[in-house]
Parts: sequence; structure tokens; C-alpha cells
Amino acid sequence: MCGIVGYIGAQDATPIIIDGLRRLEYRGYDSAGIATLDGGKIDIRRAQGKLVNLEKLLGEKPVSGSCGIGHTRWATHGRPSEINAHPHYAGGIVVVHNGIIENYLALKERLRSQGHRFTSETDTEIIAHLIEEHHKQTRDFEAAVRRALGEVRGAYAVAILCEQEPGKLIAAKLGSPLVVGKGRGESFVASDIPAMLSHTREMIFLEDGEMVVFENGAMRFSNLAGTPLEKAAKTIDWSPLMAEKGGYKHFMLKEIYEQPRAIADTIAGRVLEEKGEVYLEGLDLSATELAAMEKVFIIACGTSWHAALVGKFLIEKHCRVPVEVDIASEFRYRDPIVNERTLTLLISQSGETADTLAALREARGKGGKVAAICNVVDSSIARESHGVIYTHAGPEIGVASTKAFTTQLVALFLFAVHLGRVRGTLDQAQGRAMLDALVTLPRKVEAALELDGAIEQAAREYMGARDFLYLGRGNQYPIALEGALKLKEISYIHAEGYPAGEMKHGPIALIDENLPVVVVVPHNDTFEKVISNLEEVHARGGRVIAVTDHTDPGLTEKSDAVFMLPKIIDELMPVLTSIPMQLLAYHIAVLKGTDVDQPRNLAKSVTVE
Repeated sequence: MCGIVGYIGAQDATPIIIDGLRRLEYRGYDSAGIATLDGGKIDIRRAQGKLVNLEKLLGEKPVSGSCGIGHTRWATHGRPSEINAHPHYAGGIVVVHNGIIENYLALKERLRSQGHRFTSETDTEIIAHLIEEHHKQTRDFEAAVRRALGEVRGAYAVAILCEQEPGKLIAAKLGSPLVVGKGRGESFVASDIPAMLSHTREMIFLEDGEMVVFENGAMRFSNLAGTPLEKAAKTIDWSPLMAEKGGYKHFMLKEIYEQPRAIADTIAGRVLEEKGEVYLEGLDLSATELAAMEKVFIIACGTSWHAALVGKFLIEKHCRVPVEVDIASEFRYRDPIVNERTLTLLISQSGETADTLAALREARGKGGKVAAICNVVDSSIARESHGVIYTHAGPEIGVASTKAFTTQLVALFLFAVHLGRVRGTLDQAQGRAMLDALVTLPRKVEAALELDGAIEQAAREYMGARDFLYLGRGNQYPIALEGALKLKEISYIHAEGYPAGEMKHGPIALIDENLPVVVVVPHNDTFEKVISNLEEVHARGGRVIAVTDHTDPGLTEKSDAVFMLPKIIDELMPVLTSIPMQLLAYHIAVLKGTDVDQPRNLAKSVTVE
């Protein structure tokens, strides 16, 4: 996930682009860069780290021009560095890019055979070289872009300049967001609306396979085949705060709705479907090292601990290695048995969680290998681990975790497939089947989000309850825990998550007509057993809210509300069942009037023990 800003008009492009990048830095902050085109000459400035480093560089070596493109990056191909930062240049062509080019290695080899030389580790650089090659043949900038994009597979949003055509800016998209801003005699393009909102409120949204050419104060839209398109502008009526929130009432709701994109970004570039394998660019643990592991510890706190519990099911089932899950604050105080054949996997959204960092140091100190699942590039936990799997969720502003949690589940799924293939416990066909299901997940999360209206109605009915009980079984028990935690965090209603089979060993005494019971009951091997637990609740007057993917008369008759999810393999169902949990907690909290984004007594990153 990266941020793109482009400008063409009568003003100096540099301050406009930097201001836009500042508003998009949530989309990536391990490097940034800008290219301006002035008098037929392109000037490029790039810097590793946050945008402030680029601003400092521009103070020392300024660039200017009436046309420019800028980029803030979250690394996918190639480590965070100045040389891998965008924009990328080749033969008079300069490109910024968001997305993943899946066939970049094959294209790179072909271009090398044609004499092209590459300076970075990125997939983006091949786009510049590919356009350059077609431009040599056609001497037509637009045609070269169309031909080049016709050759690439994957996802992209691109903005492109050409030294030979200084009054022209081209942008196109496929699978990554791109928005056009229409000003008076000037035009803008960006990954998200807030980058342009201080300059214009007239926005045009590009669809997949569409391209825009900015020239002479006008803009022309077409598809990649060159067929002209008519595109109408929409007026965006957002306040500055609403712009930060993407038009949503709260950051939490915005982040709930960002989950399809966050999950797609976490998957992007890592799935080798044909081979049934996973590429984890930052893990830095060899296949030999991973295959030698005889035990896995997964260590985390709070919501991340719930992800860890799901990870235990994934790894034990598909990698056939024993897994222990520990709450980080307890791990080092029990003198855990760790050695060189032990892998400790830390999960932390911020990468700065004090208890998790202490557990990491305990495991390393005892000679174990350590890996992390983390959302923040170059955080303490990421730096001190032997390897890291980044979740490309982007910054999560709401204190109650949503998209960080579901991307952690996806990262654990990717790790389980990778480890299973390395250990030989998953064959190619099994790996391919799991990854085939994974690539459908973002669309199915979108379908789950369509339950929002029905869940809001249910929230109105249950907002007055003093207590909630959440029940799940197998890999849905952690989701029951997560659902209860979400409700506690933001609505201040007491809630408990329980294994469904344990209900009769105590919690059943709490059930009466005043207790809503959320039952997570996907159609898997334990479906009938959970239905039996649901019937026990119904028989005692409990108010049942069922979350399922299966139409069953018995379930419907005995439930007060049923939220129906799309079907997916059981290993990925916890991602889908998380969505109703988040929305139910959110809507109850809004109706109760609590501070959804900053609930009392909580902090986003817990940096003390």
C-alpha cells in the first residue's frame, strides 16, 4: 500500500505534491520521492524513511516545475532504501506505482536481454523500462503506456511523465485506487481524496482498466484499448476532519471498511498460486532453518493474542508442529523452555508493545529463533527479530483493533502455508487450494460488510443489555473472545467469550431473557455440536444472535437474529466471522454515545509493562 500524488497546471508542483503526500503518509512511510518536469528535463529527489526526510532534502536541493508526480512507499519488492524509493526513471520515462506486478521477473529478464539495466530491487522499475522500450518503437507516449500496461499482470495505480512530452501527465489503474481532481486550469491525481481536497472538491473516480491523459488544461479518459470514455465529476462535501476519516463518522468504521483493501495489500506479491507456495520477503529464515523447528511459541497481547490462538490451529493442522500460545506478559516469568530448535513468533500491531518486546528478548536470550508479525516498518520488534512478516494494513487510528487483527490472521495463514510447504506437510495441490481460497477473501469480506445495516438494527435491540456472552468452537473460539473484547473496549458493556462446549460448565447459570448470546456457528465439523449448545441457550430463554454461513431451519427457528456470511474454507472463516463482531460492537457503542475511537483508559500502543 503506497500513496501517489500528481499535479499539472500553472503552479509550482512541488509544494502541492508534498502537501498531498503528507495527507497520504498513512499509506506508507518507509520512503518518499518526487519528480518534476520543467523545460523538458526531469528532476528526481528521493529519501528513505518518513516524508520529513524528503522535505529536508528538498530544502537542500529544491526542484520545481508545473508538472510533477510524488510517492510515499510501503515496501513490497525490495527493502526500504533510497534506491528502491519511487519515482523510478528509465530513458526519459518516470513512474510512480502502487500495487504489485506479478510477472515482473519475466519482464525484467526480457528487458535485460534487450539491453536494459536496472538499479533497484523493485517491480516498479520494470514499468519505466517497458514504457521506454515501447516509446522507442512508437515515438508515441500514450501508445507506449497502453502497450506496456497491456503486458503487465497484477495490480497497479500509476502516474507517468515523459521528458519528450513535457506538457502531459498520464495515469491509469487496475486493482489499486486512483482518483482524479478537477481544478480550474489545473488537474490532480492521487490514491485518495484527502490529498487533493484543499485544492478541489470535484473528483472523478477511475475504474479498473481506465486511463487518463492530462494535457493543455484538459483531461481525456479512455480504456487501455484507447476507446474514449465520458466520466462525470462528483462534488465531495467533506470537512477537513471528515476528509481524514474518509467521510466516515469514526476512524474505527473507516478501518472496518478498509479491510478488503488491507487484506489484499497483505496478500499482494506473496502468493505463488501455480506453485502452491508463499513468498515472504522479510522473513529471512531459510527453508532449512524453518524445517528444523520442533516447536513454535506464538506470543502476543490483547487482540493480537486472539490472532495467535487462531494461528495455533493453522500451524498445528498444516505444519504438524506443536504450538504454544502465550500472553506476552506471562511468557518470560514462567522460565519457558526455548532452544535453537524453537521458533518464537511475536505478533504486535505497533511493534513496540513492551511485554511482547520483553518476550522477544527472553526467547533470543535463550538461543531461539525469533520472527514477528507486525504492522509498522522498522519498529523495535521488527528490528530485533530474525525475520518479519509485515501486515500491510496501514496506520490504524482507532484504538480498538480491526484491520490490524484481520491482516494478522492473513499473515498467519500465509506463514502456515509457507511453513507447511517447507516442512513437506503440505503438498503443491494442497497449497494451491488454500491459496486459491485466499485470493477470494477480499471480495468475501466486502460481502460480509453488506451485513452492516442489519447489524445496526440488531444493535438497537440489544444496546440496553448489561452483559453479553460470546460462544465459539475450534478456531471460532478466539473470535468469540475477540467479539467480547471489542464490545468491552468501546461500549463498556461486560462481555465474556467462551468455548461453546464449556458453557454448560458454569456460564449456563447466567442465561435468561436479558442475556444476549452471540453464537459463532460456521458449517464445519463442529456445526452440529454448536447447534446443540445454541439450543441449550434458547431453551433457557437466552436471546440468540447467530453468525453462520449455512441455512439451517433449526438454527433460524432458535435464533433471534441470524447474520449470514459467504462460504470460504474453514481456515479463513475466522476472518469473515470477525466482521459482524466488529460491526455489532461499533454500532452498540455509537448508540450508547461512547468515544468509539478513543475509549476510556485505553492506549493504542502499550509501551509499559
